[in-house]
Amino acid sequence: MPPREMELPAQDAKLVLSLPTIHCQNCIASVERALSAHAKVRSARVNLTLKRALIDAEPDVTAPELIALLDASGFEAYELDPNALNETATNTAGRDLLMRLAVAGFASMNVMLLSVAVWSGAADATRDLFHWVSAAIALPAIAFSAQPFFRNAWSALRAGRLNMDVPISLAILLALATSLWETWLSGHHAYFDAALTLTFFLLAGRWLDARARSAARSAAEELTALEVPRAWKIEGGKPVEVPVATLCVGDHVLVHPGARAPADGIVLEGHSEVDRSMLTGETVPVPRRPGDEMGAGEVNLTGLLVLRATAVGQDTSLQRMAALVAIAEGGRSRYTSLADRAAKLYAPGVHILSALAFLGWLIWSGDLRVSLNIAAAVLIITCPCALGLAVPAVTTAASGRLFGKGLLIKNATALERLAEVDTVVFDKTGTLTTGHPALMNWGDLTVCQQRLVYALARGSEHPLSRAIVDAAERAKLEPAPVGDLRELPGFGTSATMNGRLSKLGRLEWVGAVSDFDGLCAAFDCGDGRPFVLKFEDSERPAARPSIKGLSDMGINVILLSGDRTPVVKSFARNMNISDWQAELLPVDKEGLVRAMGENGRKVLMVGDGLNDTAALAAAHVSISPAQALDAARAASDIVLLGNDLAPIAEAVSVAQNATQRIKENFRIATLYNVIAIPLAVAGMATPLIAALAMSASSISVSLNALRVRGRR
Repeated sequence: MPPREMELPAQDAKLVLSLPTIHCQNCIASVERALSAHAKVRSARVNLTLKRALIDAEPDVTAPELIALLDASGFEAYELDPNALNETATNTAGRDLLMRLAVAGFASMNVMLLSVAVWSGAADATRDLFHWVSAAIALPAIAFSAQPFFRNAWSALRAGRLNMDVPISLAILLALATSLWETWLSGHHAYFDAALTLTFFLLAGRWLDARARSAARSAAEELTALEVPRAWKIEGGKPVEVPVATLCVGDHVLVHPGARAPADGIVLEGHSEVDRSMLTGETVPVPRRPGDEMGAGEVNLTGLLVLRATAVGQDTSLQRMAALVAIAEGGRSRYTSLADRAAKLYAPGVHILSALAFLGWLIWSGDLRVSLNIAAAVLIITCPCALGLAVPAVTTAASGRLFGKGLLIKNATALERLAEVDTVVFDKTGTLTTGHPALMNWGDLTVCQQRLVYALARGSEHPLSRAIVDAAERAKLEPAPVGDLRELPGFGTSATMNGRLSKLGRLEWVGAVSDFDGLCAAFDCGDGRPFVLKFEDSERPAARPSIKGLSDMGINVILLSGDRTPVVKSFARNMNISDWQAELLPVDKEGLVRAMGENGRKVLMVGDGLNDTAALAAAHVSISPAQALDAARAASDIVLLGNDLAPIAEAVSVAQNATQRIKENFRIATLYNVIAIPLAVAGMATPLIAALAMSASSISVSLNALRVRGRR
């Protein structure tokens, strides 16, 4: 393939364009020349096979301007999503394994049919013909199907180390070499069926393992994606759109309603309400007025704000959170699975044993052919097929069971880590609660008051106003006829009715006082006697039974929240959680979870917000609801598909049972080797018998995996 045809990883390119009309090398040169002519394009590479251009450009370069550039040169172009391409590549890898598995299975069935004829008494020229036909089927089939093992083994050997694929590859190659030698010498036995069967079972394990994994973007990438690419900087009293990368500390930045703040800053002008769920997880907006702080990535909801930048680029709170998550993800990735621990001891042991068997028989008998056959039998009979299936077979069975309960396993080692859990940390809002406030004292209002407060609430998108609207719509009320309805950002809504001014909003604005610890707002119908509306965030279905189930299993339950202390205290008391902390920032949550891990506790973190992302990544294992934000789902190992929390306790139980089955599978594989290896070393097992024994152990491991179950 010419150098320009080399495919670059999609994540290395800032922009990816589809080029459906290119068809030759001249097209490639023309497109690359047109793109490189742009002053801010660093590099552009075109792949003719995929009809795709991968472009590395400065942050302020947009796809539409490059598309227009190519259109002027006579080429049709469309923007592609690099993350979608990466996910497609992962799916393609799974299909590739399945295709190799199918080829190995089809070839092994055909060679088995030929082997049956040989076992039935075919001799001399007929036997040799069947062997050569088997070779013609097996060699290309294995050359294609066993590539994943060969590539991984070669990579390990080049790096000066051993992995499970090294003995696998040696066993396959030695079985083929021995079979070709026997066929060339018109021998009675050839082991092409053994090599193909070995490849088939190992590919089955590899494919099951691939199915257990779920491609997910890094949570750090999800957080970085929240960055605003461009900002409105005030220059000479006028707003000018500039790349965020050019902002400096001290610059004045305009943040429009509905936009995210491009940098950390202090509010200089304007009044508004800000969605800070990224930092605190709480869905109720907070007011912002001159002198208040605002963080990068926070959403301005209502009024126009002017900020003085106090932190830009890598120093913003959003970037610090992304760095925190990246560090936490890196620490968790160092977890060593049971299979990896077994491989570390198993691989060198197999090679040493096979080499000793070969040398011992060569010295004893002086027959190279016999010594090679015995060495092949030892390698095949000790081939880690059962070990290769031990984990993915159980993981797939357990994942299927949990999926039926409403849990999606994303990470291959998640079940093993979940089985070790002794502490569960819950976030509050959006995790143990629904994240949607509900009005508690709606019935204390008269119908006239209900209609009036309904009319006021319709003029705002505030979450508490939405709760009032929901209550009124359930009661099938009509809003009162009001005039001059207006919303004052950061305070509330007002309107006139029968010449009197009515208000709905913050307590101090309406002129009300309340000792209620939870969410509240005030309503004044114009008579000067404000009424306090009380709200609560309703708990998720089965939240209490789930917490009780975990406690009954001897697992410690902790509540960590960014909400106010009185609210968290009241909620924790209602949920029977004695260990809780409130008013926590993301760094506080992450620090507490990490400290627990450093003290030897195995923490399961359950959270749903951006503020939980670092803690989710730092935990030993993590779960997030399907309704969670992308960054939280990306940081978690398991996704809760429904609204019900009951499957969490079930998941821990299934994980413990699955780990027990994995250990049983290792014991089955070990017992099999203890019995089979002496027979192979003693020369009592041909490579064919070794392959049949290996297949039997693999089947027993797979059947044992089906015994995975949860709590009774």
